[in-house]
This record gives sequence, structure tokens and C-alpha cells, in this order.
Amino acid sequence: MTSPTLVWLRQDLRLDDQPAIATAAAAGPFAALYVLDDEMPGDWAIGGAQRWWLHHSLVALGESLERRGGKLLLRRGSAKKIVAKVADELGAPTVHATAHYEPWWSETEKALGERLTLHSGDTLVSLDAVRTGSGQPFKIYGPFYRALSALDVADPVGAPQSISAPDHLPESDDLADWQLLPTKPDWATGFSIWEPGEDGAHARLERFEDAVGNYAEARDLPSEDGTSMLSPHLHFGEISPRRIYHSLRDAGGEKFLKELAWRDFARSAVLADPDVGARSQRNTGIRWRSGKHAVADFLAWTRGMTGYPIVDAGMRQLWALGWMHNRVRMLTASFLVKHLLIDWRRGERWFWDTLVDADYSNNSLNWQWIAGTGIDSQPFNRIMAPLSQSAKFDAASYIREWVPELAHLSDEDIHDPQERGSYPAPLIGHKEARERALAARGSAG
Repeated sequence: MTSPTLVWLRQDLRLDDQPAIATAAAAGPFAALYVLDDEMPGDWAIGGAQRWWLHHSLVALGESLERRGGKLLLRRGSAKKIVAKVADELGAPTVHATAHYEPWWSETEKALGERLTLHSGDTLVSLDAVRTGSGQPFKIYGPFYRALSALDVADPVGAPQSISAPDHLPESDDLADWQLLPTKPDWATGFSIWEPGEDGAHARLERFEDAVGNYAEARDLPSEDGTSMLSPHLHFGEISPRRIYHSLRDAGGEKFLKELAWRDFARSAVLADPDVGARSQRNTGIRWRSGKHAVADFLAWTRGMTGYPIVDAGMRQLWALGWMHNRVRMLTASFLVKHLLIDWRRGERWFWDTLVDADYSNNSLNWQWIAGTGIDSQPFNRIMAPLSQSAKFDAASYIREWVPELAHLSDEDIHDPQERGSYPAPLIGHKEARERALAARGSAG
């Protein structure tokens, strides 16, 4: 009889274009295992918003596997110990998994040794094929993109129609016992806009196919529905980058496909420096503000009470939906780092806990790009002006939705209201903030 195999799942919660599952299904009976590991990631254990999504994604995947004859096993603890233990219980000599690039997963993969077979599925191409001339991971996006563009993106492979489960399965946790969903209070009521799971991911892609031709312009307009909103589905691996690439390649989606390439680059940057989430890649010498005033400013930023309507709209949208518009993410991050002179790592960690699409490589690289601390980033002295950006990108309707106390104002007045009522005054004026930031950069040499 063919020995069963084990598929270890992480951020690859799908059956379509899932090479680890396709390989295991072709070989014979297999079981799929998801381990909720809060030990190996340490400070990077997934945040509250991600836990909400994970619960629903695992429900969807479990049902999809069972419809085909398969089974999803759940365990909680250190994946380094549990994956090998479950494989032993199953009598599986081989474990298949999708390669991931977060440092804690790399460490776990090494611990599993030769028993583990890794497959490329989290990126457009295997990152082993995208290297510098000296064989190192790329740190700069331009040459990385040129190297990636020279490679073919393989066609996606469909989901197995039927799955053979082993006769005897190890015990599984009950998902409800993990208590991933918020209850007291249930702050996730606004998350109903999302449909976690593979079906939701493909439905979102289908809707975006009709709009991707306008993505290059519409992606910057917060008041329009111009972004894909695929990011949480991509983060949890409910849809593969290759499936998206081939669906959009001939639909005028060149700009969006470059965003997929940036996602691959972010993973390459983690390979170059696994500690990119906590360590500045470039020493700017800036002394970040601390003390009670900085703490109060940070709290105002998290609550969407900075006195800058476009910034506050973004932060309130983040809290309500677990997601924020692309352009506004840059504005809110720049405001924290440059207007308030608060360490980028504090903002990064807030996003980590509140974003449903919080991704170690993307989140870290994007914050360092804004802060000017990344190897490949904008200069610190490039300071975004939130008031003019708000008007330039026609954010009036967006502000009305998320800052309702300003909804009565005209399109011209809402970006920088003179009549504020209960809405707070700006924490700091733009000119004063710019001068303070430039002085902090200048004093750093």
C-alpha cells in the first residue's frame, strides 16, 4: 500500500494552483494540517484582524476538502514540533508544503529537514531563480523586476477533483476552541464586506477583471472602488499569484501585475535580511519623539483624531474594515513618521494587528519605504502634504463616509475645514511639521 503523505498549510489556504496539495493528491492518500503557531513567530504572532480572517478561511477550506473526500487537521502550538509529530502519527514519511519566507517559517523548515518537500506557490516564480549575479537575493526593486520579467510565469494548475484520505487520521483540534473571533466586544462587525476563503478570492478576482484596465488611475482615488481588494486573499494564499497573473495579463492589468512583482520583491528583501521588520536598513540618524506628548499623538493617530481629514478617514476605515485604501496607507504612514516624528516600527505594529492583509514582508518594506530607512526607499525629506493630496485625489466622498462630522462641508472645504465643530484641530500644522522633520533629518547629519 502507498504510504500517506502530510500537507502542511500556512498562508496557502486553497486547493486551486496549490502544488503541495496537487503533488500529494497525485501520490495517493494525504491529510492536510494547519498549525496555529504563536510560539515560533514570537512578537510576530498574527494580530486580531488576521485571526478573524483565519477562522473563516479555515472553515471554507475544511468544507472544500471534505467535499472532495479530504480532511483538514488542526493543531495549536510550535509547528517545529507538531508537524513532525502529526506526520509520525499519520505514518507519513514525506511532508509537502509551500515555501514561505518569514524568518520563523524558514527556521521551522530547516528543523524538519529532508522529510520536508517545499514547493513554489507563494510567488509568481521561485525566488531561487531570481538572484543577483553573485547568487544573492535582490535588495533593489529595479534589477529584481528586470530579472523577474525575463522569466516565464508557469500556468496555474487546477484543484484536484477528488482526494483520497488516509484510513486512520490523527486527532484534530476543534476550531471553535481556538477562539479566533472577537466577542466582547465584537469589533469585527464591519468585516462583513469580506468573504474569506477560496470562493471569495475568485469572486473578487472576477469583479476586478472588469475594472483592471482603469487600475493605474483609479487606484489613487480613495472615493472610487478602483483597487482590487485582493490583498487579504493573497496574504492567506486563498488564490495564487500565478492565477491572478494569467487572469489579468491580457486584460490591461500591467500596473497591477507590477504590484504582484513588488510583493515577490518584498519576499526577496526578507531573504536578504530576515530582520527587516524590526531593523532599519539605512541609518538615518533621526531621533524619534518619545514621552507623553508623542504617546498622546500616537493614540490620536490610531483613533483617527489627528485633525487631518484624509488621515483620519483612513485610520477609521482601517479600524472598521481591517483594511485601508492604497493611497491613504501611504498618507497615514507618512503622517505618523514625518509629521509626528514617531518611529515607523510603532505604526508597522499597529497595522500588523489591525490589517486583515498584514504581511510581514510587504508591511515591513512599505513602512521602511515611507520612512526612508529602507535600502530601496524614498528619501526622508520627501514629505507628503495630506491636505493637498486629499484635494488632488478627490477624497471628499471618502472623507464624508469615514468622518461623518464633516459630511456637511463642500468638496472644497472638507479637505481643510475651517469650521470644525466637534472635530479636533490639527495636532500640528503642515508647515511646522515639515520644518521639524527636515530639522530632525538635518541634525542627523
